[in-house]
Amino acid sequence: MSKASRYGRNTIADKLFLLGELTLLVLSSLLASYAYSYYLSPVSFEHRLINAALFAASVMLCALSVGLYDQKLREGQKGIIKRVVITLLFNAILLELIIFQLFSVLHIGTLYLVAASVLSAISVSAFRAFFHYNDITRISRRRVLILGAGERASIIERRMRRNVDKRNFEIVGFAPIEGDKDAGIAEHKLAKFDYKNDLYQYVVEHNIDQLVIACDERRNMLPVEHLFKCKTRGIDVIEILDFIERETGQIAVNLIYPSWVIYANGLDLNQRFKTNLDYKLNVVLALLLLAVTWPIMLITTLLIYLEDGRKTGASVFYRQIRVGYDGKPFYIVKFRSMRPDAEKNGARWATADDDRVTRVGRIIRKYRIDELPQLMNVLSGDMGFVGPRPERPEFVNQLAKDIPYYNQRHNVKPGLTGWAQLKYPYGSTAEDAQEKLKFDLYYIKHRSLMLDLMILVRTVEIVLFGKGR
Repeated sequence: MSKASRYGRNTIADKLFLLGELTLLVLSSLLASYAYSYYLSPVSFEHRLINAALFAASVMLCALSVGLYDQKLREGQKGIIKRVVITLLFNAILLELIIFQLFSVLHIGTLYLVAASVLSAISVSAFRAFFHYNDITRISRRRVLILGAGERASIIERRMRRNVDKRNFEIVGFAPIEGDKDAGIAEHKLAKFDYKNDLYQYVVEHNIDQLVIACDERRNMLPVEHLFKCKTRGIDVIEILDFIERETGQIAVNLIYPSWVIYANGLDLNQRFKTNLDYKLNVVLALLLLAVTWPIMLITTLLIYLEDGRKTGASVFYRQIRVGYDGKPFYIVKFRSMRPDAEKNGARWATADDDRVTRVGRIIRKYRIDELPQLMNVLSGDMGFVGPRPERPEFVNQLAKDIPYYNQRHNVKPGLTGWAQLKYPYGSTAEDAQEKLKFDLYYIKHRSLMLDLMILVRTVEIVLFGKGR
């Protein structure tokens, strides 16, 4: 197997981590069910085994929903333990109130579930602490040489400074290439050698796994024969755009060149087919969510009315023009979270601590309750559950002028949630819009049913911890 074939998103360390956690969850369930069977009521081994598999799968799904499998998760040990406890509480609710109600024959007992949850909390927290304290990821961390030390290469240096950003690789150095502009990369990080004559020898001597082409000028500057030799020897050779996309989950719009857009895989979506398929799935999901959240929506309506609606006569709901699929405008529906006169001086960006937000509005905005009426937009076909967040025409017109490829985000339907909402915090400036566009383009390129489902599951984390927007 070549080195290049091992560079999927799931490294050896990731697989070991998942296998270890799965094993602990299964063992916790089996031990709890054995104790229940021994002291309280006999349970067959087959029954216990089925419950162990169900328990482990359910816990891992809940862990995904609260961000415990996010490779970029920045939490201390206390934060990890808190998320583990929340995961197990969600799991207990899911099993007791839904799964075991539908399939009562699988139910062993509430005490079993409590015991399995306690054992899992202790074992999983200890395992995660051991895994991260000993930095197990280093066993599969690939060694990377950046060919370039100019402006393009410096983007890697700036965006991947933290250890969590480099958990899958180690940068051996930046090799200056003729034609590079001075970008201020530190001297000790430069790999100085005769790249035109000694590239292959350097790669072998330093056990390089991957070469990233990141030079400012490529015409007649790169040693093509050496790169070809590296490629045929199993060394991965990759463009900086693809490297950033793989490691950060975004597309660097400031590095895109026209030929990349034309030849890049994943951008040739059959949108008509996907739109028809998505609409049916979105309608089903919207109806299910309406059935679950209507009490919350009713309470929210009452609270908004009592706070200022009865005094001012303002509507509880707020309709606003947004830009949708193919650049067509539509009216978005939300719970009103700002004062009725919030835009008396014209449209402006909403900010994290906006003084126009009401007391009720601050709460419903934090936990995304204000977005629930947009289920009507989903049912009408203007929006989907997953996609780029729709923006106002006033802002779109300016952003399209200032940011390359901004209008490409309108090639798919806007959504209630999206990849950018998972990956980027609250944004209220043009710079934030450009950062979110990088994630939106990644989503458009890699859009699939599985990615949509993953985003929906992970949105639980956004709602629960009041993150993003």
